[in-house]
Amino acid sequence: MTQTITVIRGDGIGPEIMDATLFVLDKLGAGLSYEFADAGLAALEKHGELIPASTLESIKKNKVALKSPLTTPVGGGFSSINVALRRQFDLYANVRPAISFPNTRARYENIDLITVRENTEGAYLSEGQEVSADGETAFSGTRITRKGSERIVRYAFELARSTGRKKVTAVHKANIIKSTSGLFLNVAREVAANYPDIEFQEMIVDNTCMQLVMRPEQFDVIVTTNLFGDIISDLCAGLVGGLGLAPGANIGEEAAIFEAVHGTAPDIAGKGIANPGALLLGAAQMLDHLGQVENAARLRKAIVATMEAKDALTGDLGGTGGTMDFARAIASRL
Repeated sequence: MTQTITVIRGDGIGPEIMDATLFVLDKLGAGLSYEFADAGLAALEKHGELIPASTLESIKKNKVALKSPLTTPVGGGFSSINVALRRQFDLYANVRPAISFPNTRARYENIDLITVRENTEGAYLSEGQEVSADGETAFSGTRITRKGSERIVRYAFELARSTGRKKVTAVHKANIIKSTSGLFLNVAREVAANYPDIEFQEMIVDNTCMQLVMRPEQFDVIVTTNLFGDIISDLCAGLVGGLGLAPGANIGEEAAIFEAVHGTAPDIAGKGIANPGALLLGAAQMLDHLGQVENAARLRKAIVATMEAKDALTGDLGGTGGTMDFARAIASRL
């Protein structure tokens, strides 16, 4: 039976790494068909809007999307399209694995942890965001809810249980931010009590960052609020060699979007040298979500084997191969 997914080719290097990823998925024989949809600068040029209604309808219908990076301006300009998509479909769980791969420039080996980040509220909600008329003062509100905290912590514990992981660490700043971070921590404690088979740990965010750098092996599943999760998940990606091998899943009750979490890299766009690894690993997360666990494992195994062989690796991984060279090397090992 064929499964149709929505495919967003993205901006910058997005189309190149997406083409490589779909090439590998086709060779994998995953039984997927693709409905292409536009978002980002490509959509703005083509449709006059960043997220056309047709794209939202496609995701709503297919319930699963694979997405390349989209442009988000720093400072001014339009708001994040990624944040808008998460809110539109209530994709409350952002799941970011950080797993060691062979022959990277990482400082550590044998890291295997997952950050589960609340994706729809917290600092990124930015309620009442404003800058004073004289440009001297800026304000942005933060809102945490019991519902949002409970469902993300429960997701983390269920993920740990279903994947055989033994420990969940709730990361917070409740010692200082006693309202919002305090509510999150209190709810985390309540949820943890329902999972006696999973070790529960709570840790202040600044100590977490230090501990991740000093002894990352002590962590298994990390669950935290939106802003802390964004920072920590990138830190974890740095532990295993960078964002080139960092996928992300955005999970909701009615839809899910899988992606590479790195940026659009406009400086190398069109050169055919971008690393498609993160999007391929995002595709593996998607296959797990679709119940194709064996195909997901085959894909990950082929990526590892290609890394071990140092075969056609892209420049960021220390090789001289191009985007499609790397993809073909992976496909040959499926």
